[in-house]
Amino acid sequence: MTAQLNATRQQWLAARLDLLEEEKELTRQSDALATKRQQLPRVRIDKQYRFETDGGNVSLKDLFGGRSQLLVYHFMFGPDYTAGCPSCSSIADGFNGVFVHLENHDVAFWAVSRAPLAKLEAFKQRMDWSFPWASSFGSDFNGDFSVWFSAEQQHQGEVDYNYRREPPAPEPLPDRTVQAWQPRDSEAPITQIAAMTGTDVPTYTRDRPGVSAFELIDGAVYHSYSSYARGLDGLWGMYQWLDRAPKGRNETGIWWRHHDRYGKE
Repeated sequence: MTAQLNATRQQWLAARLDLLEEEKELTRQSDALATKRQQLPRVRIDKQYRFETDGGNVSLKDLFGGRSQLLVYHFMFGPDYTAGCPSCSSIADGFNGVFVHLENHDVAFWAVSRAPLAKLEAFKQRMDWSFPWASSFGSDFNGDFSVWFSAEQQHQGEVDYNYRREPPAPEPLPDRTVQAWQPRDSEAPITQIAAMTGTDVPTYTRDRPGVSAFELIDGAVYHSYSSYARGLDGLWGMYQWLDRAPKGRNETGIWWRHHDRYGKE
């Protein structure tokens, strides 16, 4: 759709006021959805998950840090990755300015990934991030919260992600690894993203992004909410800005990079 050019200020204002009514309705709907999220039933977490952090080996309860609420971002960074997922990294670029405010409003925040802590810490230093990041390496945490799947699950069509069953994954092409991949217009976007993490597509897609919320009640941990895929759009700061730019998202493929790679590829 092409926007009208050479409009008068009066024409623009009339159109803007019409849009404002729709924006206000969307805001009201968003507020109502937020209330429904808070009213979801809780599921008690009895499994004893363990995490490696820069403060040592801790439990899920320890991640609350004395607060009553915990938000976890499931960051795609598997043990075989050489770098974090560029999409998750773009979202994580907004964490530094937010988590300190959450922590001072009774909400703990952690990113959690399956890669060993040393690998996470090295990438965190490269990205100049300060938010807390825990390793769930060797834990069932990612699998139990539907953000990691085995190769067998992929091939057998037993991947339940974003509350939907996915079809079996096709077998990778022989002698075709992403490590040897070179950018070409014919490559699928998922191949391009996988290449940025130094993995092949099946390995890359075994890990998935998501966000989960937990509550500490009378010393017990309860799961209250999880969201995946496009449900994370509201956390992806750059898209909130692009949605207000004249050309919107204006995408024809994978254009984003790790923030230290722009101009280098």
